[in-house]
Amino acid sequence: GESGMTDGPEPLPGTRARSGRRFRVLILAPVFALIALVAWSLASPIGASPDDDFHLASIWCANAADTAACKPGPEANERYVPEAVHRAPYCYAFKSGQSAACQGGLSLDPSKKVLTDRGSFTGSYPPVYYATMSLFVGHDILLSVVVMRIVNALLFVGLTTALFLLLPRIRRPTLVWAWLVTTVPLGLFLLASNNPSAWSIIGIGSLWLALLGYFETTGKRRIGLATVATIAAIMSAGARADSAVYAVISIVVVLVLTFRRSRPYLLAAILPVGLAVISALFYLTSGQASVATTGLDTPGAPPLSLSTIMLYNLENVQQLWIGSFGIWQLGWVDTPMPWIVIFGAVGAVLVVVFSGLAKMSRRKLLAVGILALVLWWLPLYVLAQGRSLVGEAVQPRYLLPLVILFVGLALLPVGRWFVHFSRLQLIVIGAALIVAQSAALHENMRRYITGTDVGGLNLNRAIEWWWPIGVSPMVVWIVGSLAFGATAVILIREISRVTTDVS
Repeated sequence: GESGMTDGPEPLPGTRARSGRRFRVLILAPVFALIALVAWSLASPIGASPDDDFHLASIWCANAADTAACKPGPEANERYVPEAVHRAPYCYAFKSGQSAACQGGLSLDPSKKVLTDRGSFTGSYPPVYYATMSLFVGHDILLSVVVMRIVNALLFVGLTTALFLLLPRIRRPTLVWAWLVTTVPLGLFLLASNNPSAWSIIGIGSLWLALLGYFETTGKRRIGLATVATIAAIMSAGARADSAVYAVISIVVVLVLTFRRSRPYLLAAILPVGLAVISALFYLTSGQASVATTGLDTPGAPPLSLSTIMLYNLENVQQLWIGSFGIWQLGWVDTPMPWIVIFGAVGAVLVVVFSGLAKMSRRKLLAVGILALVLWWLPLYVLAQGRSLVGEAVQPRYLLPLVILFVGLALLPVGRWFVHFSRLQLIVIGAALIVAQSAALHENMRRYITGTDVGGLNLNRAIEWWWPIGVSPMVVWIVGSLAFGATAVILIREISRVTTDVS
């Protein structure tokens, strides 16, 4: 079975010194991970993530008492926000050859405001993400934006580190592999962005494992995992309406994996059921919930019959599953990734997932089947409601949290069977991810520093845009690449030891 897991026997006295050295190296992993994400937070200018004009305006206006940041407009759905907050991406969005230097004409004076209806001013999105980020709104717009990105990175590293320490040891490989193979490149871009999808990814990727560990532990660990699960659920459901639905799906999957007919289990299940109710309330009170009946708008799309739309989408929905691994462009879908990124990221996730599917229990098969059905049906339904084709409305970033969940479920051990790779396989998978991440970070920086019409390895040559800091683009890229590489090496070595010890 997959419940009642323990941490295994205590180490023998002779192994304690070696374990201490391993721990000192392992503790560096979250430090390196944070450094890598800070590099990604600096890899793009203000307004670079999708719909940032909407999301930044929503953040600036989330604190109704702060009239210096945002003032009411003539209509209920309008606000006056700083010019740079609203117009930051407009000069370069959808123009990959245009660097972010075009922002030079924008005023960074927060008192210079423009009117906009682009924002969650009437409750179209859940409020928690915007309200939290509004705490970091200051007089310096650029600094505020970067601080928010780093806060998102800290939340991800903090929750993941807490999970690693609290989970039963045999759950740690699932945690590490699921994050490593699903975040290059889109996940890293979003985790270090101002987009609420950052919280959707963090929340869903953490919630299910925290709940699984919650059912498998007792005492202080159970309390800690319950706390992580609660934070993850509120983060995901409080950021996006679709993520609130994903939180409920995650909870259902965990209940499928762990269900037992016993009074202690039913009492323990009060927590996940309560989190499901809270998530449902976030969804029902959000304007985004209308997508379930109207779909997403596709301006200018040619009229097609529903049967034609359904057939096309049935044959092409797979693009949305793997689009997060470099096939879809980053930013405002205007930053193409080189094929070395696509090859490395897609190759790594497919190898790891298919290795995980080699061993199934009935419960694992049911959980994986539920997620596979959701990943297939949900985008087809939303696209059909809006009479849209794959590529027109639903983006891979909307499904990335579910993809992370699916990969994690595929990696679950069955009994004492674990996904196990040889040393050579680990080297190949790790190298593929490290190279893909480095190339993606370089390409993302290149797109904004000079535009994609300029090439070459040296990001310091012919700089058109860069942050007003005392660190050059090349230093950020090199440090970010090395930090991600160090994180991957440390974590892969650690989890390969775990699977060897308990297999």
